[in-house]
This record gives sequence, C-alpha cells and structure tokens, in this order.
Amino acid sequence: MNVSVLLFAGLRERAGTSALELELPDGARVSDALERLGELTAGLPVVMAVNHEYAAADHVLEAGDEVALIPPVSGGSVGALHVRVTDQPLRVDPLLDVVRDPRAGAVVTFTGVTREVPELRYEAYKEMAEREMTEIVARAIETHGLCAAAAEHRVGVVPLSEPSVLVAVSAPHRGEAFAGAREIIDELKARAPIWKQEEGEWVSGATPQPRP
Repeated sequence: MNVSVLLFAGLRERAGTSALELELPDGARVSDALERLGELTAGLPVVMAVNHEYAAADHVLEAGDEVALIPPVSGGSVGALHVRVTDQPLRVDPLLDVVRDPRAGAVVTFTGVTREVPELRYEAYKEMAEREMTEIVARAIETHGLCAAAAEHRVGVVPLSEPSVLVAVSAPHRGEAFAGAREIIDELKARAPIWKQEEGEWVSGATPQPRP
C-alpha cells in the first residue's frame, strides 16, 4: 500500500519537500507510519492527521487516505458560524456583520496582532484547519449559548501590528460572550494546524491530540 504524507512548516523544511511517499503493508496503522518517519521527526513531538482528523496511533490506514504529519501548532452550525483561513488582510467589520443578532446584548471581539518583530509568517494545512476551526466554533456556540461566532486566521506574511487572527462572538449577556471568545481563541491556538515562523524559526507550541 502506497501512502502519500503531507508535510508542513519545519518538517517540510527538514525533508526539502511538501510530501513523502511511504510503502506500507496492508493493515498498517498510524504508529507504523510514524515509526517509518522517525528519522525525519527526531526530537519533535508529532501527530498524524488522516482525512482531516487527528488520528490515534492504532488507527488503520487505507489506500486513498489523505495523510498529514502535524508538528506542534503555533499558538453549517448551531447559530450563525463563520470560519476562514486566508492570505488576505483581516478586517473586524465583516465579522461583526456575521455575529450581529437581535437576541444579542453583548458582542466580544479578539484581535491577535504581530508584535515586537517586523513580520511573522504563517503556514496552515488549510482544509484541516478550517474543519478544526468549524468544530471549535460550533462547540463554543453550543457550550456557552452564543447567538453567533466567527473566526479567521491569516497565512503568509503578517507585518508588524497587523492582525493574524480574529474572533468575534455575540451572546445575550457579556459573561457568555467573553467565555465563548476565550474558548475559541484558546482552542484554535491548541488544535488548528497553523504554524508561525518568527525570524526564520518555526515557533513550537502545543501538540494536538485526537479527540476521544
């Protein structure tokens, strides 16, 4: 069985390519693929994503799976929901339009900006990042009773003081709005496969784990 493994950020630079081909026996598991890639991943905690989902070590691989090796990440719905990963500059006003709701007595926004360096560079596994962001935002809407929520992350070069990530939520009361916005940005930084390069170095953060 031949499996193509997508690579990102520091792993892509180590390998000198954005994808590797692995020949594995039928019935091979994620743990088998990770063992084969041990030389590439030495010293770096990684997880594997299969078909845009973080996969457990005993997950059985199949021909045709979309497989990606995920290094530590930097950093439709119940209610109105919007997510996006883009290389274009981010603006708050369109997100405020998304979360505007007649039931809402509070709207909270969070803007994460480049600081202290001339620029940051972001890279994402876009399809999986947007899927993870959708799950994160949907969960926050349900957990905190939000009217609506939105999140966007920029990729490519983000100059000093420009936004790299935006979150906006609306809720009947401020407590729920603040809690929902905080949960979204914290989970996004922990789980979305997005990497940050600062002054030529990839910034390590959390190693995502498969959801139970």
